Amino acid sequence: MKKNSVKNHRLNAQVQRDLSEIIRSLSDPGVSPMTTVTRVEITPDLKFGKVYISVIGSEEDLDETMAGIKRAAGYIRRELAHTANLRITPELTFVPDRSIAEGIRMAARIDAVLAEDAPAEEDAPQEADKPETEDAE
Repeated sequence: MKKNSVKNHRLNAQVQRDLSEIIRSLSDPGVSPMTTVTRVEITPDLKFGKVYISVIGSEEDLDETMAGIKRAAGYIRRELAHTANLRITPELTFVPDRSIAEGIRMAARIDAVLAEDAPAEEDAPQEADKPETEDAE
């Protein structure tokens, strides 16, 4: 199976849905209820997979959640084997995904810059407010 094939994309999406449900059902108190599986990348030979995890909250929440998920990695893989109809259950590596937090941080920075520019634009004279004078030479 090719890495960018339609079958691989479908498999990644199915594993992502299954892992989301499995992680949501974990009873570990360290795993945040605001945990999201943002992306899954399964190798074409189905032996390995990277699972990107995002947590809405503080950096400490992300660290605790990642530790809880890594403790439950064997259970998660076994449950994935039961729910997904795969020839081989991939060995999963969990990676923190900070893209959502980074996007929120960048949006806040953009809003701050726009807020700083808004008063400066109000004080500056507008082109339309200037009287037009034509030289009659």
